[in-house]
Amino acid sequence: MAAPTCTKCHERPSVFHRAYSGERLCAPCFRSSIKERVQGAINRFRMLDHWSRVAVGVSGGKDSLTLLHILKEIEDETHGSDLIAITVDEGIAGYRDEAVGIAERACRRLGVEWRLVSFRDLFGRSMDEIAAEDRVLGACTFCGVLRRRALNEAAREAGADRLATGHTLDDMAQSVLLNLLRGDVGKMASLDPGGYTSPGFVRRIKPLCEVPERETALYAYLGGFELQSTPCPYAGEAMRGDARDFLNEMEARRPGTLFTTYNTALKLIPAAAAAVAMRTCRICGEPSVGDICRVCQLIDKK
Repeated sequence: MAAPTCTKCHERPSVFHRAYSGERLCAPCFRSSIKERVQGAINRFRMLDHWSRVAVGVSGGKDSLTLLHILKEIEDETHGSDLIAITVDEGIAGYRDEAVGIAERACRRLGVEWRLVSFRDLFGRSMDEIAAEDRVLGACTFCGVLRRRALNEAAREAGADRLATGHTLDDMAQSVLLNLLRGDVGKMASLDPGGYTSPGFVRRIKPLCEVPERETALYAYLGGFELQSTPCPYAGEAMRGDARDFLNEMEARRPGTLFTTYNTALKLIPAAAAAVAMRTCRICGEPSVGDICRVCQLIDKK
C-alpha cells in the first residue's frame, strides 16, 4: 500500500505522522516544519538579537546537532549572529570520547568555531573519578550541575551573550514533572525558554523547547548526521528516566500530553522567577540562588 500523501504540500508521500496534530509530512516538509517551529520559538520568546554571539552546547547527540544545524541555517539567513560551539568533556571513558570527535567534525563541516572544556581542567577530577567515590547523590546530579557551570564559564570566556542548549519538548516536560515530584517549584524559573539575564550568567536559551525528541531524531536521521551511538553508563541512576517513561506512555495514550505539561510550566514560570533572587557564591564568586552555589555544595559532598 502506498504511503499517504503529505498533508502540507499534497505532492510527496509522507514519512512521518504527527499524532498530536494529525499532520502527515514528507521529508522536505517535515524538515521545514522543524525549522519554522524553532524560528517561531526564537521570535516568541525573543531569544536572539541581531548580531548576538551565541554559544551552542554541542554534545554530539541528536538534539544538540539538530540545534546546531538549524541555528546555523537560521543565522546565515536572518539574524547574522556569530555561532560558537562548546563541547564539555565530562571524562566518561568510552562515551564522551566518541561524542567529542563527532562534535568536532560536525563543527568543521559547518564552519563553526569549536571549543572543548573538561571537568578535569575546571574541577580537578573527571566524572568517572567522581562516580567511583563514596557518594550519596546520583552521578547524574553531579554531572548536570558541573556541566551547566562548565558551559556557562566557557560561554562567558568566549564573549557570548547567549548560550543555546538542545533541550527538547520532552526535556522541558520531564523537568516540570521532576520539579513537582521533588517539591522544588522554584526551579521552574530555569525552564524559561528565553532565559534571563544576571551578572556573570550567560543568558541561556532553549530554541528546541517545542520540538519533541522523536522529531529531532528524525530530523537528524533525514539529515544524515553522524551521531553518538554509545549510551552513558550512568544514565540508569537518574530519576529523569522514570519521568521520561511515564510521559512517553501518557503521550502514546493521549497525544499532546507533552505540550500540555510544557504549557503548564509557562504559566508557573513568572511566579517562580519573581521568587528567585540571584546573588554570588561566597566561596567561588559565581552566580548562585543561595549563599553557596550548587557546585561548591557538591564538589566536596559525595
